[in-house]
Amino acid sequence: MITLPDRLAWSVQRRLAGKPVGRHAHQFSEGRKEPVRIARFSIDGNVAFGAVEGDRPDELVLDIIKGIPFADFELSGTKVPLAPSDSRTRVRLLPPVLPNKVVAFGRNYADHAKELGNEVPDAPFAFFKPSTSVIGPGDEIQYPSFSEDLHHEAELAVVIGRMCREVPRERVKDVILGYTCANDITARDVQKREKQWARAKGFDTSCPLGPWVETDLDPSDLTIQLTVNGQQRQLGRTSEMIHSIEDLIVNITEAMTLLPGDVILTGTPAGVGPLTVGDEVAVTIEGIGTLTNKVVKRG
Repeated sequence: MITLPDRLAWSVQRRLAGKPVGRHAHQFSEGRKEPVRIARFSIDGNVAFGAVEGDRPDELVLDIIKGIPFADFELSGTKVPLAPSDSRTRVRLLPPVLPNKVVAFGRNYADHAKELGNEVPDAPFAFFKPSTSVIGPGDEIQYPSFSEDLHHEAELAVVIGRMCREVPRERVKDVILGYTCANDITARDVQKREKQWARAKGFDTSCPLGPWVETDLDPSDLTIQLTVNGQQRQLGRTSEMIHSIEDLIVNITEAMTLLPGDVILTGTPAGVGPLTVGDEVAVTIEGIGTLTNKVVKRG
């Protein structure tokens, strides 16, 4: 059986070669298995995963993945330009995963807890963002009609690679697929007046993720930066976390099962602040890349 990534790879090969797209034979180069940056993207109405290759933004290409990134996979050898330099392909980056759930941890940086007048928690402090809050790079953050004080929160996100429960500390790395950038968009005024954070942090478009998942990364001491309209607002390091990634995953899997593609938000450094309609907000994490979104009025 020819899978969707197979059909897509063959279709793109034909299109890049200037040949008509039919429904018959396909051909691939030899596949590879190695640490990669994994992106999820759409092209010509199809959705697939691809390995991101290249370093300069104008040279990035996607090698279409045969299979899914949560199991052994191979690269097809069919490469699609990610930069908008080829009119024959229309590639759009999507959220790198579609999580069943996003588990977020609050007040995990001491300076951030203090800037909002909160105490540092003795144990990890978890809340949820629904899957419908997730958007990807370049997608619009819709300013909710029920808030007048929308804030940014740059975070390192952990992407789970396999189903797991009650994970021992020494096995945490085994359940992680990789890491990506996140922005825990928060209706701060709603958060302050409502005991539960479901509306303040779970509204549609409140969880930008991207641009891709970096699978070969030591997350212990990475720079996290956020800018609004090019001006720096947040700057911190993952080494400033109160509770480590191991702490967080051990904590949450004591209570529930995590599924492949689930996302863990690990907290935000100090410097959170307001966003207004028209702002462009960008989260950059060392070793991963930059996630950029624009704030618009909710229609």
